[in-house]
Amino acid sequence: MNPDPISPKIALIGNPNSGKSTVFNQLTGLRQKTGNFPGVTVDSKEGRLRFPSGQEAMLVDLPGTYSLYPTSSDEKIVAEVLGNPQDKYFPDVVLYVADATHLEKHFLLLTQLLDLGLPVILALNMSDLAAQSNIKVNVPKLSERLGIPIVSISGRTGDNIQKLIGETEKLVRSLKVGVRSSNSPELQTSNFKLQTFYTFSETEKQVAEAVRLNLETHNSYRALLLAHHHTWLKFLSVSERDTLAAIVQTKNFQSLRSQVDETLDRYDRFTPIVQEAVQHPPAFPDTPTDRIDAVLTHRFAGPFIFFAVMLLLFQAIFDWSDYPMGMIETGFGILNDWIKTTFPAGWATDLLTDGILTGLSGIMVFVPQIAILFLLISILEEVGYMARVVFMFDKTMRRFGMNGRSVVSLISGGACAVPAIMSTRTIGNWQERLITIMVTPFISCSARIPVYLVLIGLAVPSVKFWGFLNARTLVFGGMYALGILAAFLSGWAMKKWLRSRERSYLAIELPVYRMPHWKNVWLTMWEKTLSFIVGAGKIILYVSIGLWALSRFGPGDSMKEAKQSAQQEAGTLQLDSTRTNDLIAQRQLEASFAGRTGHFIEPVIRPLGYDWKIGIALLTSFAAREVFTGTLAVLYNIGSAEGDINNRAENAAKATLRENMKTEKFDNGQPVYTLATALSLLVFYALAMQCFSTLATVRRETGSWRWAALQFAVMSGMAYGGAWVVYRLFS
Repeated sequence: MNPDPISPKIALIGNPNSGKSTVFNQLTGLRQKTGNFPGVTVDSKEGRLRFPSGQEAMLVDLPGTYSLYPTSSDEKIVAEVLGNPQDKYFPDVVLYVADATHLEKHFLLLTQLLDLGLPVILALNMSDLAAQSNIKVNVPKLSERLGIPIVSISGRTGDNIQKLIGETEKLVRSLKVGVRSSNSPELQTSNFKLQTFYTFSETEKQVAEAVRLNLETHNSYRALLLAHHHTWLKFLSVSERDTLAAIVQTKNFQSLRSQVDETLDRYDRFTPIVQEAVQHPPAFPDTPTDRIDAVLTHRFAGPFIFFAVMLLLFQAIFDWSDYPMGMIETGFGILNDWIKTTFPAGWATDLLTDGILTGLSGIMVFVPQIAILFLLISILEEVGYMARVVFMFDKTMRRFGMNGRSVVSLISGGACAVPAIMSTRTIGNWQERLITIMVTPFISCSARIPVYLVLIGLAVPSVKFWGFLNARTLVFGGMYALGILAAFLSGWAMKKWLRSRERSYLAIELPVYRMPHWKNVWLTMWEKTLSFIVGAGKIILYVSIGLWALSRFGPGDSMKEAKQSAQQEAGTLQLDSTRTNDLIAQRQLEASFAGRTGHFIEPVIRPLGYDWKIGIALLTSFAAREVFTGTLAVLYNIGSAEGDINNRAENAAKATLRENMKTEKFDNGQPVYTLATALSLLVFYALAMQCFSTLATVRRETGSWRWAALQFAVMSGMAYGGAWVVYRLFS
């Protein structure tokens, strides 16, 4: 999605909870992608904005921030981009999104952007809610005082979005977009303004002038920001950083004092502007949001309501997904049938059907549940309920070495531990951040869902309590509860071990309750589900091909010898051709590289009730947890690989992973997948660290492999011990 060098670049900037992401979705629709900002792991969102004339611009959604003095890694991205005119995302135009119902708090960052000399359009979002609350904004007067175009919009309903696009194109056409002077990296514009909303102190003037002369920065406020942030700005060279450090020291520049003075001075300047242009109704102490919060955030009722909501969410995952799952299973069976009856028998056909398609079907069948999970979580976030969850559990989290912001990471862990761990950058206290990083992988992520669902569907009967509550829902919810319990107990233990005296406090804005913006919900569900399919699909593809090869070949003449031995055994037992072929395939699988590996580790896992095939699945799933189901699908599909082509096609169309697992037996004839084995596997996967990506992220965020190794060892030990106890209890 990299634009033409002369196409305009537009940055979407605003405070957190300003509705910026909703506006981004309105402006770009499906013409967007998610990536990473250069040199960092923070997600970036880029999209194509199409103007009425047909011209397109690149729109980038920068992370939400309250000012250009960031307190988290995400917020630093904004300062990085705006501090460097040569940055890939440095904007020609800024679309600044502000909440029209709470306008004053958005002006600190807005005035900083204006002092950078950036062409800005102010989008007054949630104007429909402001009108409902009888808040009146005099847009012409505000536009005159600020000297920028202003458009009242609603990201939720799409009101005036086209007008905003038109105003943006008008501003773009009035500028020399894409032109950079050879002797000045600054954007060449016709309305460059300096220090409109802030008057420098004498020291700040001297610092800014020195920076401008040494670094050829033509905007004084940008020069001052470089002095403030020179210790961590990544685009600065070593010599530039040394130069800035010398200027700061020589001028005795006190960065923190300067930031405080600037903030107070800006509020003194823009507060009268807001008061003059915005008319608020008389304050009412009791609003609908207050009345709802009195129930949902109640000290005793709130947690019970939360757990009830989660239980209903899990119930929906099972009840709503039956039909689409059946259709996917049937579709893959028909496709396998068609390929095996159409293409000639041979290793290529077997690789495609028994390897690739079988492995992919083992993960694709669970896409409906994952999509439903993302759908319902997105709705709860849009409504504003998830912010209340953070507020409710803040005191509880502190007892376990974390704080309310940790809840955001733990809840995000329900989707994927990698972005959840990265989100801990908003936690200022190092001990609380470290504990949150270490315990977040205990939360059951979406990659565990396929494992849970296949095992629960296999071992837990579909019976209902009180006429509506499915037993499978209770077990599914129990896995999440087990992960949460393990996270809390581990956090409590780490708190006692680390014993830090540093204190932190939660400051969070609770948005008003509102109906979800459905376009935003669907786009979020689509993006996250597609990300899961692509991410898991690539891993499944590689593992399935590799596993198929390891299952089809063995050392030396072992495969040939296994076939001869099986034929002799079949002759002795007087087996028919189909059972003979099954026996040959089974013996060759055991003689293959994969089979030998499984048998090698079987003594270690046999106390948990697992056989060697499960052992192979455990090993391969260290690449990603969801590979477990794809691995078993490949292994169990090898059974009749050498049989009659019509027989194989019929079996492929009828057999599913669960059906194959039900018929799997140990050498003594006992079934492998009993209730005890299934519950043991569920506990193992609920507690084990089986994701290389997560371990790599922990190492990157903590700066040491020591914490990642400790996390892996502790979680693996807990998983093995917990699985052993459960197996013994239910055997």
